[in-house]
Amino acid sequence: MRIAIFGVGGVGGYFGSRLAQAGEDVIFIARGEHLKAMKENGLFIDSVRGGFSLNPVNATDNPESVGHVDVVIVGVKAWQVEAVAQSMKPLIGSNTFVVPLQNGVESPMKLSSVLDSERVLGGVCRTICYIEKPGYIKEVGADPYIAFGELNNVLSDRTERLRQAFEKTTGVTAEVPSDIQVAMWTKFLSISSWSGMGAITRVSLSGWRDQPETRQMWQQAMKEVHSVAQVRKIALSEEVIEKATQHVDSLPPDTTASMQRDIINGRPSELDTMNGSVVRFGIEAGIETPVHYFIYYSLLPNEKKIRAHIC
Repeated sequence: MRIAIFGVGGVGGYFGSRLAQAGEDVIFIARGEHLKAMKENGLFIDSVRGGFSLNPVNATDNPESVGHVDVVIVGVKAWQVEAVAQSMKPLIGSNTFVVPLQNGVESPMKLSSVLDSERVLGGVCRTICYIEKPGYIKEVGADPYIAFGELNNVLSDRTERLRQAFEKTTGVTAEVPSDIQVAMWTKFLSISSWSGMGAITRVSLSGWRDQPETRQMWQQAMKEVHSVAQVRKIALSEEVIEKATQHVDSLPPDTTASMQRDIINGRPSELDTMNGSVVRFGIEAGIETPVHYFIYYSLLPNEKKIRAHIC
């Protein structure tokens, strides 16, 4: 397949590199010093499953130079999706489809407002990767996993072709779930809650996970997302909170979430599409979400300050 990776951060860089390593025709849409390093020295993945490099790398900051592709995998941050959707148009041919991998659950809607909605799938992934320096992506934990599917949950040839492409990769588990909305909300319940806890406490995972009071806050935060999902007719199981708890409890004690790292390092974050979304969904559903409300509005002044300075 001809695959464009739009946004070569930890997620896009890792999954795109694995596809390229497996022989797929991958074009990375990147920018700045990261793009410069990729062109000069290639892209290196420091992985717990064994490091590897791609050199040369097919990378550009100009989508118009690429032409049409089979699929665009969107790896930018959730707050960037609306801004980059227009830039994707030169990549879109008659059969191109788009797979967003952002945290949160609103990216398909945002992409559909700019692109033909029939082109947009739902997507979700799990991995702990980040850019350690330009041209160098570090994977530090969690078994890399990716899922995608039609938003109406109908099985399609295009999702199967992409699944088969990922099946050839090393170190990635890929599937087309029976309900992509459930898959997206299952991650949303987990990641919005523990990202929020990490960001508000500013300590690594064990710091708040092992403290009884903050652990209780975390559990309540997940319950709030579950309640909102039920009202929105998302068929989350009763066991989803227990499974999310087991997953987070299994992670290394020094783990931090990407939203937490962005906030601590003075970068714009996914606060609005994570905890902010839970608050908005709760208001729409008439459900109180006090933990997410506290996290969101406590962090919002700093988020506004960062955006006013950088954006």
